[in-house]
Amino acid sequence: MNCIAAMDSSLSKNTLAFIALAHEYCTLLENAKELDSRNFIISITKLLPRIYISATDINNDLRSGYIEPYLDEDYYNIIRDSVSMLLGADDTYLEVFEDDMKYSDTPICASISESLADIFQELYNLLSNVKDAPNEAINDYVAACKENFENYWGQTLCNVMRPLNTILYVTNLNNI
Repeated sequence: MNCIAAMDSSLSKNTLAFIALAHEYCTLLENAKELDSRNFIISITKLLPRIYISATDINNDLRSGYIEPYLDEDYYNIIRDSVSMLLGADDTYLEVFEDDMKYSDTPICASISESLADIFQELYNLLSNVKDAPNEAINDYVAACKENFENYWGQTLCNVMRPLNTILYVTNLNNI
């Protein structure tokens, strides 16, 4: 959070809020293996809608930049695997918003852990790029992240909320 406080006040409150939520999300996933599944599910279901709202509040007039990828495959797999182990059998769900679903006779399975790791990848790369960047570049990185949100990971975020909501409110969360 210190890096966020040190950023110039010329950045919008929406941009700063989005970066702060990205940091909170990445920290939660990086520490998932230290949590029990109940607390993780409660935390992630509170955080994802806030990220969605924050991403939609980002100014569309910002110039989009390029986000340099920082997350390597090994770290991605560590994050995905730690969430998968935490969720166990609850990690898999039927995906109904897959384009191929309309042509399929069989259900298409998806993974909460992979969806959360995909979002982590976007936000981790954003944070890695803005860490030491000047404000103009930060705005460009955030605009690029919002563009990716609109085209890809925003739908992933919405899709993963459904099974998390089911685990939280339909499944007996006290037995997890």
